[in-house]
Parts: sequence; C-alpha cells; structure tokens
Amino acid sequence: MKKTAIFLLAASILWLTACNQSSPAPATAVVKETVVVERPVTREVTRIVEVEVTREVTAACATTAAAPPPAISEHPVTEIPLTGPIANRSAEVSGLAWYGDWLILLPQYPDFTSGSDAFLYALAKTDILAFINDGITPPEPIQIPFIAPGLDEIDDYEGFEAIAFDGNTAYLTIEASPREGMRGYLVSGEMAEDLSKLVVDTTVLTEILPQNDIKNKAEEALFIADGRIVTLYETYGADVTDSPVAHRFDEDLAAVDTIPFPAIEYRLTDATAVDEDGRFWAINYFFPGDIQLIASDDPIADQYGQGETHQKYPYVERLVQFQYSDGGIALTNTPPIQIQLIALDARNWEGLARLDDLGFLLATDKYPTTILGFVAK
Repeated sequence: MKKTAIFLLAASILWLTACNQSSPAPATAVVKETVVVERPVTREVTRIVEVEVTREVTAACATTAAAPPPAISEHPVTEIPLTGPIANRSAEVSGLAWYGDWLILLPQYPDFTSGSDAFLYALAKTDILAFINDGITPPEPIQIPFIAPGLDEIDDYEGFEAIAFDGNTAYLTIEASPREGMRGYLVSGEMAEDLSKLVVDTTVLTEILPQNDIKNKAEEALFIADGRIVTLYETYGADVTDSPVAHRFDEDLAAVDTIPFPAIEYRLTDATAVDEDGRFWAINYFFPGDIQLIASDDPIADQYGQGETHQKYPYVERLVQFQYSDGGIALTNTPPIQIQLIALDARNWEGLARLDDLGFLLATDKYPTTILGFVAK
C-alpha cells in the first residue's frame, strides 16, 4: 500500500474514532504522513529522504452528517513535447513570458548545459497552436544566447526565477542565499529583435528583502502594470507572512513602493501578464514535503471546494486569479482553475503564460521532469 494511502486510511480511522466519543465538541486527531522528498545537496546532486509530516485534523462531530464540500471541475494537462537541451530536467524552467509571438522559456541557470555558454529558449506561437490543434508535430525550440556577465559576483547566487517583457526590455528576478539571509534581485536587459541575444545589465542590481525567514524563498514572479515592474514573493500564507506585499519599481529599477497583497496559502510560483482590466493569474502550488507551508486552513478550497483528484491526493496544483490596482492586489471572485493531478507525483509548475483566450501554458522545473503543458480554459 502506498504511503499516501496509508496516511489517508489512518486519518479516516482517527476521525471516526474521535467522532464516536460522547463529547459534542469538535474532535481533534494527530495524523502522520511520510513523504519522499528530493533534497538538494549541491546544484548537481540531490538526496532522497523521507520526511514525516504531522497534521492536526479537526472533525466536527454532529449528530447529522456534515454536508460534503462542493466539488469543482478539474482541468487536464495536454503535454507539449520538447526537444533539445530544454527538454532535460536539469533545465529547471523557472519562468515563461511572451516576447511578441515567441514563448520564452527561462531556465533557472541559463548556463546549465555547459557552465559557460548560456541560453534562453523560445517556441513560436504558431507551432504551439498547430500542435494543440493536430497533436502531430511538436514545436521546435530555438536557443537565444543569454549574456549576463558578473553573476558570479552575487553572493550565493541561486539562479533566475521570473521574466517579463516590456517591448524589447526584459525584466528578471534572481534568487540568492547569502549568510545574512535570502535575497531577491531585480535586473533588466535588452532582447535583440531578431532573437539573436538577450543582454542583461548586471551593473544595476536592485535588492529585494524577503518577507519571512523561510529558506529558498524570494521574488518568484513579476509583471508590468501602469509603467511599474511589480514583483511577487513566493510564500504569502497567513501562518508564515505577517504583512504580505508586492514590490513596485520604475523602469530604471528604483524601488517605488509596496502595495498590499492578499494572504494565500502554499507557494506562488509564476504569474501571467495583466490584461486590459488589470487581472492576472498565478500558479498556486503545494507539495507536502514543504513542511513549513502546511496550512491550518485553505480559504480558497473552503470557498470553492476541491476537484476529484485534489480530494484524493495531498498536493495542490491550481491557478488563481488576482486583480491589480494602484492601491493593491486582491483575489477576484473567479473560481480557481484546479489542474487534474496525477497519482502520487506532484508537478512543480514554475512557469505560466496565457495562450490567447484558449487557456494557459505551464512549465515545470525538474520535478518530476521538464514538462510543458497546455490547460484549456
């Protein structure tokens, strides 16, 4: 029996046992789940470990059965095959963005193939649409030389996390983990119109402080709105971040201000561009190995319910819509788009872009491998 199944069976037994007590108060049971996690040792080496997760589960013991939460539909992922270096899981895709009619795929370490030559990768929209329509010929990635001298001078540099374009100007976030604590950085660069290169100006590097003390978390997404570059942090949960905000910068990367951001559980790993009404979507992802992100409550699931596979597995893979304004960012009343989960294999979605009005393109980092997928609206 799989460990997740054991966990679910144990939880059910404890709930039933607790609810058979005479006390009318809500019953609380402590359940444990053992999950298998890949822990990075170095950039090239990972270690497989087992992590025991303890959860406190509360069940309302009423004389009549509580109504089940509403179930919502889930959206399957249509995988778009990739070829070349970007298909390798070591590419660790960390962001997607449109540059004209080209989908740009940002590897976390653009030099992952050699340690010296660095590249972004691009797919033509026409080729993506053709594959979605006929499922025959996958799009062919092209390599874009990525020139960013001096990155080794960033203390404990941990790669790129997000990318967005305003005309030919690219804005990117970088993650680092110096001794004094996690840091995010904002940089900019210029894309050649013929896609022959992207040159990053690493002489102008704007530091962004973290919003909590969780390791490996920094500015994970960004978009451009009203002439401002807006960056989003990775963890905004009510239990881990006291006063969540988004950071805003001008086109010269000077900090302008912060604006309120809603508390949202789990990780936020990438965002689309804003539409004409200031709305955008973001990836909201949870893997049980992220022990610090186990939430005492998930208001989104409470409000909208969970789809069939989200009720079955302990992962969360969904898209959530937000509304941007000059005074802050808020959740909209649009239900989340829940992605149909696959059995016992969470997909760490880290790239997101709209595909016209058809749906969304998503990309994973190396967990479980590099996947480019389409989710229809």
